[in-house]
Amino acid sequence: MKRILLTVLFLILAVAGYYWYKFSQEKGGDNEPKQAPITLKKHSDTFNAAVEVAMKSYFDLSSAFVDADTAKAKMSTQKFIQLMDSIPMEELKKDTTGIYDVAMNDFSNIKANAASLLTQTDITEMRKDFSMVSENLYPFFKIVNYEGEKMYWQNCPMAFGDDKSANWISPTKEIFNPYLGKNHPEYKGTMLHCGMVKDTIKAK
Repeated sequence: MKRILLTVLFLILAVAGYYWYKFSQEKGGDNEPKQAPITLKKHSDTFNAAVEVAMKSYFDLSSAFVDADTAKAKMSTQKFIQLMDSIPMEELKKDTTGIYDVAMNDFSNIKANAASLLTQTDITEMRKDFSMVSENLYPFFKIVNYEGEKMYWQNCPMAFGDDKSANWISPTKEIFNPYLGKNHPEYKGTMLHCGMVKDTIKAK
């Protein structure tokens, strides 16, 4: 009797297994692996070159603040805005994960703060706008997967007072502080190298 019951149970399981397999094959889509979104792994040479040239003007702007040269800072800012506009941002639309919209938000903020810098007459206010340009550049490079030479995300813990820090991007690990610089009214040049490297910006 036990043998008969086991045989019947085996047949039931075999039939159930067959129909389950047939049904799952016909249903298809739910059991097939999902196609991963295509992300932008490599930018064009044009994109990378445009970013590199724009960042050169940003580094010139940072150097102008090191020297407390407001005229040079404004000239570098104007050039920076023009060169940012030459970056072919439309290329990022190739990415299916939606980085274009996020990148464009940072891109717009970068240009808006740079434009604000041009309206300032006080060097401290100009440096604050420079700080905001930097704060938007940093996530921008993380989002678009920057592919150029290494850059360094640096911090001054007392840029605008003892407890008011600010960041900037540098092409070298060595600190040349654009917030305190060579000619600070209080510290003179003693804080030129005050700061630290917080992160390295490089391709993933």
